[in-house]
Amino acid sequence: MYIIAMYDVGEKRVGKMLKLFRRYLNWIQNSVFEGEITEVKLLELKHQAFQIMDEECDSLIIFKTRQEKWLEKEIIGIERQELDTFL
Repeated sequence: MYIIAMYDVGEKRVGKMLKLFRRYLNWIQNSVFEGEITEVKLLELKHQAFQIMDEECDSLIIFKTRQEKWLEKEIIGIERQELDTFL
């Protein structure tokens, strides 16, 4: 599946969330990530994110689609990071 995920967490937890999300998805800008992910990997990501988050004041939003081709993306201005992946 293809997802777009964004989080809003307290300053003390931002670095930990950034490192976590970069292991699973492509960084787009600030606290926004996108990419292909399996259901199992998504469950892992969510579980680890909940370990970092303070559920009283932090949030995580995930948009899911079957494939990237079903999502139209328009970038206005400079793209922060291109999604080229080197293997």
